Amino acid sequence: MEKLIGLQEVKRVLAEVSAFALIQTKRKQQQLKADNTALHMVFKGNPGTGKTTVARILGRILNDIGILSKGHLIEVERADIVGEYIGHTAQKTREMIKKAMGGILFVDEAYSLAQGGEKDFGRESIGTIVKAMEDYRDNLIIILAGYSDEMERFLRSNPGLRSRFPIHINFNDYDTDELFQIALQMYSERDYELTSRCRWKLKQHLSDFTRTRHPHSGNARYVRNLTEKSIRLQALRIVDRQVLNRKELMTIEDVDLPEIGTIQA
Repeated sequence: MEKLIGLQEVKRVLAEVSAFALIQTKRKQQQLKADNTALHMVFKGNPGTGKTTVARILGRILNDIGILSKGHLIEVERADIVGEYIGHTAQKTREMIKKAMGGILFVDEAYSLAQGGEKDFGRESIGTIVKAMEDYRDNLIIILAGYSDEMERFLRSNPGLRSRFPIHINFNDYDTDELFQIALQMYSERDYELTSRCRWKLKQHLSDFTRTRHPHSGNARYVRNLTEKSIRLQALRIVDRQVLNRKELMTIEDVDLPEIGTIQA
């Protein structure tokens, strides 16, 4: 978790959650009263802010300290748990819950489950999930995730849901410096290094991006696409050389960086 760039507020809240869970386990071992408060959560933020990554790491942490028996992550969206006819939705939702037992069921764009009106099958899925939260609270964690505003409206439309998800975590957009550090980390993990001119150009590119981005811009996802595009452009630049040394294979130059507006979020 500490290797993740930024996300200081997220790390602080999850440190509290992990510490609480571990201490309750130790209290049980000493025959002391332990609080069985549910650890179901709501993650709110734009795409590419690390919600799925953090959930996956959290599952491993809670497995390590004995809260979850497996610690794996099952990621679903509306199409995975909402059926097309009566009875189909509950069946599909229960199947995903079964796969998630011992770990985390991560429902992305969870607000879409309540956007179809009173007769929409999404409400049946919500009901099935809520029942599972009570039935399997000792070995299953549900995380609802999505855009901040949409998630707030979703929770307001169903007051019973808010009380069942005691932990709400906001994932803020990354600033220019954080995106720059994420990019450098991605290059380093792939055994690439940037020239000084390339670093300067990358910083300017990301500064322009953060100044003009919209909620769907992708954050770290955008940076990953930019990084991978520049690596392909570097390969195109050097592929015809007869002899390539180690440094040439590793170096990304400023001409390899794509122009802003050419990267998909």
